Amino acid sequence: MTLMKHLAAATATLALSAGMVAADPALIFDLGGKFDKSFNEAAYEGAQRWATETGGTYKELEMQSEAQREQALRRLAEAGSNPIVMTGFAFGDTLAQVAPDFPDTKFAIIDMVVDQPNVKSVVFTEEQGSYLVGMMAAMASKTGTVGFVGGMDIPLIRKFACGYAQGVKAVNPDATVIANMTGTTPAAWNDPVKGGELAKAQKAQGADVIYAAAGGTGIGVLQAAADEGILSIGVDSNQNYLHPGKVLTSMLKRVDNAVYDAFKAGTALEAGISVMDLAAGGVGYAMDENNAALVSDAMKGQIDKAAKLIGNGTLRVHDYMSDESCPALSF
Repeated sequence: MTLMKHLAAATATLALSAGMVAADPALIFDLGGKFDKSFNEAAYEGAQRWATETGGTYKELEMQSEAQREQALRRLAEAGSNPIVMTGFAFGDTLAQVAPDFPDTKFAIIDMVVDQPNVKSVVFTEEQGSYLVGMMAAMASKTGTVGFVGGMDIPLIRKFACGYAQGVKAVNPDATVIANMTGTTPAAWNDPVKGGELAKAQKAQGADVIYAAAGGTGIGVLQAAADEGILSIGVDSNQNYLHPGKVLTSMLKRVDNAVYDAFKAGTALEAGISVMDLAAGGVGYAMDENNAALVSDAMKGQIDKAAKLIGNGTLRVHDYMSDESCPALSF
């Protein structure tokens, strides 16, 4: 063997070994963009926390259209990224097709269950966190009418709405809950103008607290509520800071922890279903200096009492995903 062939073989072996020892994880954001101040941004914060703590690096992709889902997954898997984390239920069908083609790659999907031996499915009990902020909305409302603006009209978002309405009714059985969805296509996640219009329409019907579970569209809801002099409730990330003193609270969905945990597990990521519920800290509500004046100790005490009952199973919040009915709300 010539010297050049020896060098080439050694280089190839070193490259292969390096890839086997330390594969970079990857994160694919759903439509709406990395900095949507909500769901995707929570995922980004989890990845950044992992990178800061470990000094590691990761790859990321922001999609521009639905057609890019399969391409993005295959591109990262072929490049050796491991594990690959994706945000959003809409990756479900694509991942079910792609995962078997890369049996040595670990995948994690948030908000959908994909039954494959190399897939970790992470789901949340959004109805539980929404129940708590629904209670707070009812306590803060002066009109007895509150609103909900969802993004794309899918069972997952109805899950938020139903839990919210149940929490509202637990405090005020006579309350009125107005619910609107932004649309029926993925564009509904990134339409702040439409979100603002829906918020103003709900205010005209008497709503003085509006909960937005609509991704980037929700930014328009929060802005319109602040402009109209009523309160809003954020979602996924802590959005209290966007309009200090005008955002009653935010329903926290710890997507950041899901991404962080997957990156930390690395290639040892275990397949199966992980349920991030209230008891596990997967959902909750946000308190900080931006909303402290809006939430009295009495309000917080009542909500925390309910949270304890939900956590130990004494209080059951209706899950629209397991039973497509909504006792406290009509769509």
